Amino acid sequence: MQRKTLVLYNVKAGRGRMRRRIDLVEQLLSEAGFNPTSKLIRFGQNPFEDIEQDINLVVVCGGDGTINYVVNSMCNLNLDYTLAVVPSGTANDFAGALRMSSRIKKAVEQIVTGKERLVDLGRVNDLYFVNVFSFGMFTTTSQHTPDTIKRYMGKAAYLIEGSKELHNREYIPLHIVHDGGELDVNSAITLIFNGETAGRFPLARNASVCDGMLDLVLMRKSSLMGEAFAAVKYLVSGCANEDIIHIRSSKLQISSPLSPLTDVDGQPGPDFPLEIECLPSTLKILAP
Repeated sequence: MQRKTLVLYNVKAGRGRMRRRIDLVEQLLSEAGFNPTSKLIRFGQNPFEDIEQDINLVVVCGGDGTINYVVNSMCNLNLDYTLAVVPSGTANDFAGALRMSSRIKKAVEQIVTGKERLVDLGRVNDLYFVNVFSFGMFTTTSQHTPDTIKRYMGKAAYLIEGSKELHNREYIPLHIVHDGGELDVNSAITLIFNGETAGRFPLARNASVCDGMLDLVLMRKSSLMGEAFAAVKYLVSGCANEDIIHIRSSKLQISSPLSPLTDVDGQPGPDFPLEIECLPSTLKILAP
């Protein structure tokens, strides 16, 4: 019996890579005994609203923002499909956590020979995230970077757009409640990881999408030079220091007198105050 498969793809992800390769994905799945039907993702429209319910697998072709959109669309309709990922975005952090290949042919091979497993899902207020929720300096860069620039420059577009924020950075006073206590701090940047990386930088090295925990990584207010030194030190050593806080917790409550913009996997996030939790073994994934 063929496995009925819905292939959702984002033609804007990864410099328009999938626009040219969706036929290859369909061909490889068909040859492996799957029964694929492709559908273009239109942001603002739930891709599952007019889909038959007897789907066995949903293959998402896109980056973290695309996966985020599909997962939230599923959750909004209380759907429980098994997902698989063909990485075709700019950073592909969640796919990296699943050890998916960046080559389309190899990624499809990993799907058809893979095993189903359960991975964690993050939730902040009424939104879900697969990789990272963030706010502060640089964190909304992916939202502000025009798609045309992403297509031509890839990850370099994020660096260029993000550099504009260095001299206009704001510090956010936070009150954080976590499993081990409470903390008051002025933050330059705050990231809460379900996955391991952001922009493929290993910022939560010991994190896992299967550990039932979230990893909060926060940079304290400092001088520009101090922040740069702390960031480099953390990237090299992977260890927290006087300016970098790293907390592992299953739940977080974060409040602030300010209302900074937030980001979930590259998409606009919720307003403060924030109720954040890890939902262990919630998402069904077909992966190596």
